[in-house]
Amino acid sequence: MEEKEINSHKFACIIAQFLDDKLAKDITILNISHVSSLADFFVIATGDSTPQVKALMETVKEKVKNNFSRLPLRNENDTKNRWNLLDYGDVVVHILHKEERENYALEKFWSHAFSITEDEWHNEAKEYSEYNKK
Repeated sequence: MEEKEINSHKFACIIAQFLDDKLAKDITILNISHVSSLADFFVIATGDSTPQVKALMETVKEKVKNNFSRLPLRNENDTKNRWNLLDYGDVVVHILHKEERENYALEKFWSHAFSITEDEWHNEAKEYSEYNKK
């Protein structure tokens, strides 16, 4: 598949859509571009179990590679595989087990970042949904 050029906002929205299609919970996109040089966006999602956390991470890696010919610059996880991080440079994806999500409260730590609404990211990425939500 040919490489498609997209901006980091759309890329973050598409990753959120990939996660949503695989039943990730509490998907949040934070625009951190004005408060950090780490990345432009964080995509944060929750899995109900350790196997789901791993499956969500594998899904994102596979779909991003197949659709955009991109591999993560870094791929990290904790020893129990309850927090996975995929760093694509402009977008960093955090997939956490629900207990880790509550403990680390990334949204509170990054409370000065702007959130992208679920309606906005669904609309921005609808052509990438397996279920073509409106």
